[in-house]
Amino acid sequence: MRSVNKVIVIGNLTRDPEMRQTPNGQTVTTFGVATNREWVTRNGERKSSAEFHECVAWAKLAEICHKYLKKGRLVYVEGYLKTRSWDTPEGIKKFKTEIVIQDMIMLEKKDSDEDYIPASDSDDDDDEETTMDDNSNTEESSPKFEQEQQANSDEQDSESQSNEESNSTDENPIDKDLGL
Repeated sequence: MRSVNKVIVIGNLTRDPEMRQTPNGQTVTTFGVATNREWVTRNGERKSSAEFHECVAWAKLAEICHKYLKKGRLVYVEGYLKTRSWDTPEGIKKFKTEIVIQDMIMLEKKDSDEDYIPASDSDDDDDEETTMDDNSNTEESSPKFEQEQQANSDEQDSESQSNEESNSTDENPIDKDLGL
């Protein structure tokens, strides 16, 4: 029977990423992401809860996370859960469940505080994304907009990630670096 182990988290980094090398030379970066949940009780009382997720990135993605992510930054991470165990010097078995990152997109909040858009260092690149989200009639009537509406949302996310990291719109550097 098939099974699924997939995690998608949007939250803020709890600390700056820490990069190190494994004994065999593989690059690994770890960081924490906090997510918040809010709800209203039957009595009308507002409650909130925070969850903290430990994230691990490997290889070139580890280098990218270390270079671009900082504490407090809003980020989308996608990957799978992995639990590892080890014995302490006292003989106690410890366990830790982490999100092994397969995809990461840096985000920034829009003014409405409800929607998220891919972050961009260049205002020129950001205009196209935010104009579409703002329902601008001039952008909607253009042939370019119609082509973008037909594009897969994953391709748009990859293009935004690529614009931020390398000013090249032809390919996503994460995919290129990971050999995808």
